[in-house]
Amino acid sequence: MKISTKIEFNSPDTPDIARKVALSLKPDNLTNMETMIGEEKASITIRTEKISSMIATVDDLLMNAKIAEDVIKEVEDENDL
Repeated sequence: MKISTKIEFNSPDTPDIARKVALSLKPDNLTNMETMIGEEKASITIRTEKISSMIATVDDLLMNAKIAEDVIKEVEDENDL
């Protein structure tokens, strides 16, 4: 059985953050992952055969996305000083 999911990073107020988060995660993409970047959102599609692999991948991805977002916001805040 094939399983797929798409995670979207929407940031209408700050579309640059969604793009930066997706780009920061892209180097870790496996062959079963695809990153797409648009105007106000970015998305990552994941395909796998095992639900346990999907859960682990999504968990890792969301944890890393949160860290990337926090770092990006911190850097931008420092630059505003």
